[in-house]
Order: sequence, then C-alpha cells, then structure tokens
Amino acid sequence: QVRMVESGGGLVQAGGSLRLSCAASGRAFSRYSIGWFRQAPGKERDFVAAISWSGDNPYYADSVKGRFTISRGNAKNTVYLQMNNLKPEDTAVYYCAVDLGEWSYWGQGTQVTVSS
Repeated sequence: QVRMVESGGGLVQAGGSLRLSCAASGRAFSRYSIGWFRQAPGKERDFVAAISWSGDNPYYADSVKGRFTISRGNAKNTVYLQMNNLKPEDTAVYYCAVDLGEWSYWGQGTQVTVSS
C-alpha cells in the first residue's frame, strides 16, 4: 500500500521557521519527482515546490522563492521543505505527492499556521 506521510507542521510566529517532512512508502519512489502543495481555507490547492529524483533542479512557486528550500533525503523516499521567514499568508495545510505523469498519492497533510 502506497503511503505519503507529511509531518512537521505547527504554529509559528511570522518570521519564524518550520521544517516539513514527507515520507513515501509502499513503492520505490526514488526515481520520481516529489512535490509540495498547500491549500488554505476556502482556496484551491496550490503548487509550492518540487524536486527531481536526483535532487537536482528544484523549482518553486514565486511566492516562496528565497524563503523555502526543498531537499531530498539520502534514502530518496523522503523529501523535506525548510520554510524560513514565514508569513501569515503561508498558513495552509501542506501536502506532498509523487509525479507519476500527474501528481498522485496525496498524503493527509500537515497544518502550518503562521500568526502575525
């Protein structure tokens, strides 16, 4: 059974930092890109960042460039999202997914709340 498990969310003040983790299991995802997305209340789910299987060429939404860093663990099935200088508008549920031609196997998400 394929599972994507996000963790690391929480409540932080504006300007603070959090590190999210995404652990994939049940299948060898080491050859696929993994991405982070977020969904704020009443809004659609938006792309945040993604990284290739090799860890090269990460790419980001304009809204998080320079503040967020995506990286891949040595086991390749774990992806991290380091979030610095957080803003209230970053408040959302954060999800990870695997790029199998389309984004697939969504996790349950982890809540990030940034207070002003």
